[in-house]
Amino acid sequence: MTDTVGYPGGSKSRVGRAGDNVRNGLATPEDYEVIEEWRAGHRGVLNTFQSILRFRTKGTKITVAQRHKRKKTIFDKLKRFPGMQLSRMDDVAGCRLIFENINDLNRFRNNFHAARFNHKRRNEPDKYNYIKAPKSTGYRGIHDVYEYDVNSETGKSLAGLYIEIQYRTLVQHAWATAVEVIGFITESQPKFQKGDMRYERAMALASEILARAHEKLNGPFPEKNDREVLEEFLRLDNELSLLQTLRRLHQAESGISSKRNAILIFSDNGELEIKSYRDATDALRTLFELEKKMPHKDIVLVRADTSEEVRLAFRNYFSDARDFVQLIDNACEKLSGHNQSNWNNSATNLTRKT
Repeated sequence: MTDTVGYPGGSKSRVGRAGDNVRNGLATPEDYEVIEEWRAGHRGVLNTFQSILRFRTKGTKITVAQRHKRKKTIFDKLKRFPGMQLSRMDDVAGCRLIFENINDLNRFRNNFHAARFNHKRRNEPDKYNYIKAPKSTGYRGIHDVYEYDVNSETGKSLAGLYIEIQYRTLVQHAWATAVEVIGFITESQPKFQKGDMRYERAMALASEILARAHEKLNGPFPEKNDREVLEEFLRLDNELSLLQTLRRLHQAESGISSKRNAILIFSDNGELEIKSYRDATDALRTLFELEKKMPHKDIVLVRADTSEEVRLAFRNYFSDARDFVQLIDNACEKLSGHNQSNWNNSATNLTRKT
C-alpha cells in the first residue's frame, strides 16, 4: 500500500490501523482523530465530483445529491467485513443521481464513462450493475467507484481517495427509500439482512413487482410467474401490515431551508431534527462534534441544491415512502390484470387464502 505525502489522517497505513483498532475494540482517541481527518478529506473529493455532475446534468430532470457516510455506518461495515481496510472503503463519500427512466440512466452513464478527466474508474462497467443482476435483497441500481486524481498542489494530498456514484431510476429509488424507512420504524434491517427476515423477503418481492410492472425488467425472482410473486407478497404484507404502516407515515414539514448543507439527527423515537448550514466546512465540523456528543444517534450530513432535491434524494430520512406505496399499488393492478376496484377485491381474496 503506497502512502501519499499529506494524506488525510497521516497515511493510508495509519488510517488502516485506526480502522482495525475500531473493529477490534482497541481504538484510542488518536485513532478517532485520524479517522475524522480522513473522513473530512473526502469533502474536497465530493465537491469536485458534484460540480462535474451538476454541470453535466444542467437543464435535465436528473436529481443530483451528495452525502458523507455516517460514522456509525462506517464502523458497522468494518465489523461486518473483517477483511476490509478502512482506507480502501469506497463509499465513504457518495454522489447519487436519480433518473426518470432506465434509458436516461444508461445514456448518461455511458457518456460519463467516455468523459475525459484524470479521475480513474476502478470497476468494470457491470461489476456493480444491480439492475442487470439484482441483489437477493431486491436492491436495484448501479454503482461506479472513482479514485480521485488531480494535478493541482491543493488536491494532490487527496489523490487515492475514493468516491461512489450511485445511479437509480425513480422507481428503484422509491424502493430503496422504503427499505431504509423500514429500518427506522421497525426492529429489522432488511438492507443488511438483519432482524425479521419476512421484511427482507417482502421487499425483495416488492422489487420484483416494481421491476416487472414499471420497467419491464426482473428483480431477484425471474423464475416466478406474476401470480406467484403477487400471492407471496400479499401474504407477507398481510402478516406484517407493511403497506398499511408505510401509508400512515407523514413527511416531515420542517427544517430544510435555503441553505444547502443539512445535518439530520434522529432520536430513538424516530423524530427528526434538522440543522442547516450555508457553509460546508461549518456543517462538517458540526457533524463531527455532534457525533462525539451523541454517539448512539443516527446523524447524517447531506447536500443538494434545493430543499426539494434534499427531500427527493433523501426521502428515507423523512420517513416518506408514499412514492413506493403508490408504485406498488399501481404495479399490483397492472400485474393482476384487474382495474383498481377489482384489484382491491382480488387482493383481499388472495390474503384471506393464507
